[in-house]
Amino acid sequence: MKLSFLDCDGHLGNRPIRSHPVPADQCSPVKSTLEKIVHTASRREFLCSAGVASCVSASLLARTRPASERPNVIIVLTDDQGYGDLSCHGNPVLKTPAMDRLFHESVRFTDFHSAPMCSPTRGQLLSGMDAAHNRATATEAGRCLLRRDIPTMADAFAAGGYRTGAFGKWHLGDSYPYRPMDRGFLQAKYHLGGALVSASEFENDYFDGIFHDEGVKRRFSGYCTDFWFDEAVKWMGRCGRNGEPFFCYLPTNAPHGPRWVAEKYSSPYQKPDLPAEYFGMIANIDENLAKLEIFLREAGLRDNTILIFMSDNGGTGGVKVFNAGMRAAKTSIYDGGHRVPCFVRWPAGKLRAPCNIDAPAQMQDIMPTLLELCGIGKPQNAKFDGQNLAGLLRGKPNSLPDRMLIVQYGRNLEKWDASVIWNQWRLIKGEELYDFHADPAEKNDLAGQRSDVVKKMRAHYEKWWAGIEPTVHEFCLLSIGSEKENPVTLSCSDWQECSCRNSSTLDTILEGQGGPRGGPWGVLVERDGNYEISLRRWPQDQNLPLSAAYPGKKVTVATLKAGKAFPIAGAKLRIAGQELAIRTNRADTAAVFRVKLRGGTKTLLHGWFLDAAGNDLCGAYYATVRQL
Repeated sequence: MKLSFLDCDGHLGNRPIRSHPVPADQCSPVKSTLEKIVHTASRREFLCSAGVASCVSASLLARTRPASERPNVIIVLTDDQGYGDLSCHGNPVLKTPAMDRLFHESVRFTDFHSAPMCSPTRGQLLSGMDAAHNRATATEAGRCLLRRDIPTMADAFAAGGYRTGAFGKWHLGDSYPYRPMDRGFLQAKYHLGGALVSASEFENDYFDGIFHDEGVKRRFSGYCTDFWFDEAVKWMGRCGRNGEPFFCYLPTNAPHGPRWVAEKYSSPYQKPDLPAEYFGMIANIDENLAKLEIFLREAGLRDNTILIFMSDNGGTGGVKVFNAGMRAAKTSIYDGGHRVPCFVRWPAGKLRAPCNIDAPAQMQDIMPTLLELCGIGKPQNAKFDGQNLAGLLRGKPNSLPDRMLIVQYGRNLEKWDASVIWNQWRLIKGEELYDFHADPAEKNDLAGQRSDVVKKMRAHYEKWWAGIEPTVHEFCLLSIGSEKENPVTLSCSDWQECSCRNSSTLDTILEGQGGPRGGPWGVLVERDGNYEISLRRWPQDQNLPLSAAYPGKKVTVATLKAGKAFPIAGAKLRIAGQELAIRTNRADTAAVFRVKLRGGTKTLLHGWFLDAAGNDLCGAYYATVRQL
């Protein structure tokens, strides 16, 4: 069997839309012997959050195509897989046959941009808005929450008559009203935080892990990536048999670290200077893509399903092996930090023949594009920064209007800490100018030679910044006392202005990470009443005394390191103008306070621990808040 490559005709501006064939030895066919997917499983479903659903136009249903004509949608979003981490993009070592096949069957955006880190990308994808507008600008420090008043892609699809499901890494909020089932997903299986060993998860495992099933923690069997795909396939199979169109969001947590994977996937790459586990995790994703393809064919869903494959930011583990000639990696505003793959396939959709489109595009474009392709109206409260690419995908029109894109993210947004993209041009930090087409390594600064280009791009950024500057320091608030989630547990990854993302940082918080009081949580009190606030150093399910050292734990393929013992003898709580202090005993697992709070109050909840002399010692890494 040979993979065919179809070229396309057409031009973008004055430049042809380029199609670049890949050597045949880099595009192995998907093996027919892959295991078939089982389609049956039980499902619970529930309604969207009424608050967000009310934002979505009721007229969406009237404007939506009949169910039999609506395409299904699947978005596969991998985590930390760089542009160069696919063999179809020229990687000389890594083999990705299923991704290669999808590459050949898709319209491919070759100048497609995410944010340089995961939460901002996810927020941009699901809202159609720049991170600076939707406020999910970082992965921690209170900055990974998507504004609650913004309708999401899932809200729009659900209002348009679609079943909506999310399976994998969420990382846009661990508690109400930011969970996937609060943001339009009728089915949701996911993990908390940014990784399975984040502060929210603490000591989860990539094998036989404990995940959240619509908010309820349950242990599931198998490897995490296999689980996400298997659950998605079971759910899509039920939708298909019921004649229900579906929107499936499948964001894997692989190949994000820690790099844990079965040896059968990593062993082909066990060679000097190769990231064997990282490549092995990608190989496992590739195998799951192959299984997804088998399912779609056997279920009769392939032709009328829009399948989009992307990554959430630039590469990490594989950039030293191959980075497609680009400068930098994840977290950087150079292209190596945010240029990612984007493949779009819809066999029955009358898209242009498979080809490369080199028009700059970005995550914010996906939501308006899919709403157009699926015949779903724009929600009334939606304000898109992205542009509808449906016409370009269909070849009508054959080019986009001239525009500039902005890539900016971070815990504290600062003016000019951004990349401005205009066709081939990249303006970095308002000072450096590169012609990316001629210089993908971004080494030759042309700012002195093309002051006219710099001037135009700076003017565009100035106008954009003026629009976000009034709200750039505002935070989204966590809810306490809501009937939707009571009690609620808060973790240190959501401390405002303070970085504490995972278990490895819990004991280093004194070393320049916020000082001996840690950081506060910004909260909205949902109801009047008496509240019990339990401050903890360790997650509640660990049942460890406040002053105890974490003993460490052996997981399937690694050992989580032990923590430190702290001489905790007391605690302080500050909230809504009240400050309270109590003494604790050596055996206490929490410092428990009772306070009276008024509904509608917006305030900071700040708790920290003291030593026997009353000196501030460390922040309360966890707080469980219950409205009594």
